[in-house]
Amino acid sequence: MTGDATVTADAPADAKGDRRRRLASVRRRIAEISHASNSAHFGSSLSCVEILDSIFQVSGVSVRIASDHDKPRIIMSKGHAAMVYYATLEAYGLIPGRALDRYLADGSTLWGHVTKTDAVPAIDVSTGSLGHGLSLSAGFALGHRLNRQDAAVYCVLSDGECDEGATWEAAHFAGHHRFDRLTAVIDYNKIQSLDRVEDVLSLEPFADKWRSFGWSVDEVDGHDPWSIDAAIAGPRDGRPLAVIAHTVKGKGVPRIEDTVASHYHPATAEDSSGFDA
Repeated sequence: MTGDATVTADAPADAKGDRRRRLASVRRRIAEISHASNSAHFGSSLSCVEILDSIFQVSGVSVRIASDHDKPRIIMSKGHAAMVYYATLEAYGLIPGRALDRYLADGSTLWGHVTKTDAVPAIDVSTGSLGHGLSLSAGFALGHRLNRQDAAVYCVLSDGECDEGATWEAAHFAGHHRFDRLTAVIDYNKIQSLDRVEDVLSLEPFADKWRSFGWSVDEVDGHDPWSIDAAIAGPRDGRPLAVIAHTVKGKGVPRIEDTVASHYHPATAEDSSGFDA
């Protein structure tokens, strides 16, 4: 179920170093485009850098063409974190040229919520209205099964959208049908748009909820890419897999780490200098 690009925790030091440099580069890129465009959702993007990188590593994702029936699909249900998705696509050579330099500019096709565009065929769907991504993912999983296709589906969710009833309807549906090619990774940074998750609507016992809907579950440090790799590629006992990734909102920028403000404040010119090459 894994792609050839997976880098394991016991990989050679140079491979691990390359990966750390790529992760730092993605964070720097997020800071650059947030500052240039005066864009919010800076902290929301920083919290799931390692999650996206692990999905790209394990899936071996590439540009989809019409005949690619078995290519993996990535559904960025946490669509407001578009910057991390675009920056990761760019890091893997899946956004042409310097298209991301025009993020949010007049005439750009790359907008503040993940946008499907002919210019970037690696993007499967537009997202942003929270609570719908897992339903889309379950629909893809069902379609693949009916068409006898073996494509994996990966869905990145925010913790806040797990307040949505539609998320749990989709979880119920996917668990019932045992979509074992479906993986949901939840960016559990514990802060949603206006307050901390525990104060808005507590999700705990979070893992037990997913299990009760018929999912295999793993919990990991969401900033340890090798742990995320292992969880995504691990056993699922014929069931869909939920990976609960414990993260920090605004990770890598101390002035906004673990704050509600990181949801809204754009990057400063100095923020991009805080990441080593």
